Amino acid sequence: MGIEVGGLLGLIWLIIVVWAIIKVAKSPAGGLAKLLWILVLLFFPLFGLLIWLLLGPKG
Repeated sequence: MGIEVGGLLGLIWLIIVVWAIIKVAKSPAGGLAKLLWILVLLFFPLFGLLIWLLLGPKG
C-alpha cells in the first residue's frame, strides 16, 4: 500500500511542478528571469515551488 500512495503523491507533485514551469514560461518576465525560475524549480523542487508561490506569480 505504501508504494501506491508514494507513487500517487509523487505524480501529484510532478504535475504541480510542471504546472509551475508552464506558468513561468508563459509569464511576461524576461528571458533570464524565466530561465532562473525554471532552473530553481527543476533543481530544488520543494523549496523552489514554495519560493515561487511566495515571490513569483503577480496576479
